[in-house]
Amino acid sequence: MKYTVVSHRAQDSISVSVPGLPGCWSEGDTEEEALENIRIAIQEYLAAVSQISRDQERYNVEVARIVVLKRRSPWVVLRGTRAFP
Repeated sequence: MKYTVVSHRAQDSISVSVPGLPGCWSEGDTEEEALENIRIAIQEYLAAVSQISRDQERYNVEVARIVVLKRRSPWVVLRGTRAFP
């Protein structure tokens, strides 16, 4: 899986966050260290979510993103049903 990671540079370190995983943050002294730390943080985040939701009913939902050139915002298609993002 791939996740978008956002870098937040400070004077003495680099913080990174994952917008798709609320609360998933890490940091490092260098960009390489910060990226390696966020990889570990993502793995731990997903493991925690899996553990928390292990007794709950689960569904797989397919989502496709289609860009409509006449509109400024893209449409999101959920199992054939069109809806605004």
